[in-house]
Amino acid sequence: MPVNEKQNVLFANPKNAGERANVASACMRNLKIDLPALLDDESNSTERAYTGWPDRLYLIDERGRVVYKTKPGPFGFKVATLAAELKSLLERTKLVTL
Repeated sequence: MPVNEKQNVLFANPKNAGERANVASACMRNLKIDLPALLDDESNSTERAYTGWPDRLYLIDERGRVVYKTKPGPFGFKVATLAAELKSLLERTKLVTL
């Protein structure tokens, strides 16, 4: 992709966990991403379980369960719907009074 070439994030498909970690680290540095990141396993089990590609937003409850998942983004992100779901979750769990 031209944008990947411009941003210097072109890499061969990693063949093991070490190569995967190196690619992720290089991408984070090159794209100046300053957030904690988790690395999926080589079989992409997290991606398959949560359908994380393309972008999605998830709302996770206090027990670690997915209680809301957006449609693929960015056009599937409905901020008002997510806000309503978050408000409902907070009211149900009594974490905050709104």
